[in-house]
Amino acid sequence: MPPALTAAQIAETGAFLARMQGDDGALPWFPGGQWDAWNHTEALMGLTVSGVVFGATDKADGERLLASARAGLDHLAHTQRPDGSWPMEVRDGIVVHAESDTNQCAYPAVGVWHYVLATGDDEVGARYWPMVRDAINHVLTAQRDDGTIAWAINPRGGLGDHALLTGNASILQSLWAACALARRLGHEPGEWPQAARRLADAVRRAPEAFADRDRFSMDWFYPVLGGALTGDAAWARLEADWARFVWVGEGVRCVDDRPWVTGGEGAELVMALCCLDGTRHEARAREQARRVLAEIQRLRDGNGAYWTGYVVDDDAIWPEERTGWTAGAVLLAADALDGLTPAANFFHAMTWPETGDAASAPSTDSALPRSMQETR
Repeated sequence: MPPALTAAQIAETGAFLARMQGDDGALPWFPGGQWDAWNHTEALMGLTVSGVVFGATDKADGERLLASARAGLDHLAHTQRPDGSWPMEVRDGIVVHAESDTNQCAYPAVGVWHYVLATGDDEVGARYWPMVRDAINHVLTAQRDDGTIAWAINPRGGLGDHALLTGNASILQSLWAACALARRLGHEPGEWPQAARRLADAVRRAPEAFADRDRFSMDWFYPVLGGALTGDAAWARLEADWARFVWVGEGVRCVDDRPWVTGGEGAELVMALCCLDGTRHEARAREQARRVLAEIQRLRDGNGAYWTGYVVDDDAIWPEERTGWTAGAVLLAADALDGLTPAANFFHAMTWPETGDAASAPSTDSALPRSMQETR
């Protein structure tokens, strides 16, 4: 079976990400666009994938892409605020919204752990461990009595009045990554695993605890991608609303009531489907994932970038933005499908089991996936 993306296409997309990166290491949504820590991290993970893949045939060019990924991590470290957070929105180095989005602030932990797994470079993990530690501690100040995490924290420490399902499921990934990084570096994660278990329980069992954003496809598949739902429960959730969000032959809708398919949602659905690896649903899930990633290629331009989305009824690209986080997500999805790097089953690994002692999951080799064990 041919790969979802060729090595040349992966290198081309990595080069696009490197070109859009600022001299300070920042990876905005698109050149001249806004910056936040989550989308920056998704793009730098794409640089990591492309650097590892390209480095297998051209060591010098691969290292240049990995250096860009490290510059992205440096930017995060240098712009992190004393409380462990980043602003919700920055433009051209100017803070537009000073509040912190808890999901955005947690996600750099995923970027650091991904780099360590993909490259085997523990020194990079150690260098950014303080950043990860402080960010996760900041995020967990927003955990509520029901286990959910408020979506935002204002500069005075006040919490947003609701929690978001997609954001909370993504924070589960970040907590897993932070715990795994801590164990690998010889640190104790303290209360983080227990906080994650409470959050996973809320994602699984308390839909009423989250703001109603049911029309968004991310609320559909993120409980799987975030590791709260696994196996039969994960497949049942994806199957239940497949027809509502997946437009066969066109792509994955961002919202269920608009004829708009988007590359980021499509690529993340591919990763969620790959989380079914090792289950009786693996073959069907991978078949669907490969088809979805193939449909995303309609958004690819001639320089390796990806347009954000496409309005089917109007036969029009919209918005006319080639976003770094879309490119990063596509590269991560290609890796998940085709095993391009040692971090290929990265998201599949990030689960908080419903039974047994989930709090100890990141600390024992028997609970770790092969990609994690082989780079210890």
